[in-house]
Amino acid sequence: MEREKFELYYQLLVEWNNKFNLTSVTERDKVELLHFKDSVLPVELIPSKAIMLDIGSGAGFPAIPLKIVRPDLDITMVDSVNKKVSFLSEVICQLKLDGIRAVHKRIEELDKNQKYDVVTSRAVAGLNILCEYCLPFVKKGGFMLAYKSSEIEDELSQAKTAIELLGGGEVKTVTMELNEEIKRTFVIIKKIKDTPKGYPRGGNKPRLKPIV
Repeated sequence: MEREKFELYYQLLVEWNNKFNLTSVTERDKVELLHFKDSVLPVELIPSKAIMLDIGSGAGFPAIPLKIVRPDLDITMVDSVNKKVSFLSEVICQLKLDGIRAVHKRIEELDKNQKYDVVTSRAVAGLNILCEYCLPFVKKGGFMLAYKSSEIEDELSQAKTAIELLGGGEVKTVTMELNEEIKRTFVIIKKIKDTPKGYPRGGNKPRLKPIV
C-alpha cells in the first residue's frame, strides 16, 4: 500500500511539475532518494501520534512521505504559494490521506496560540531564521526538527541567540546516511519555555533582520 501511494505521488509530482516548478529533481531514482527517502530518514525520532506542523512544505517534503509511512501522525502543512497548496491538496485527495491538510498562509499569519508536538522544516532557511519560524509554534516539551546538511557547526553557532530568545533549550544533532555519498544532519531543538509575544515577526523580518 505504501509503495502504491509513493508511485501515485511521483506521478502527480511529474504531472504538476509540467505546469509550474515544484522541483528541479524529476528522475524517478533521484526523487525516490533525494525526496522520498530523505523525508522519512528521521521517522523514528518522531513520537507516536504526534501533532505536527511542516513549514514551507513546497511539494510536500517531508510531510507527505512521513504521513505515508506514519499514518498515526496528524500533520498541517503551510506554504505561502497558492499553486503549491493546490498541488498538496490534490495529493492528499488522490492518495486518500486522512489527518493531513495544506494551508495557504505565510508562517507569521498562523494562529500563534496553536502549538504542536513537532515542527519540521526542510530546505527553507538558515537555522537562526528557521528557529524564528518554528519555535514559536512548538509546545513546551515538544521540539523542532530541521533537515540540514552534514556541515552544521557554523549554523548552530549563529543560532544560539535565537534559540535562547525563542524558548529553545537542549540542542541535539543526529546524522544519518542517505547513501554512501550523502549524509543528512537533523537538528532537534527542545522547547523549554514560552516564546515572547510578537514572534515570528511579520514583514519578512526573520529573513531581512535575522536574530544574531
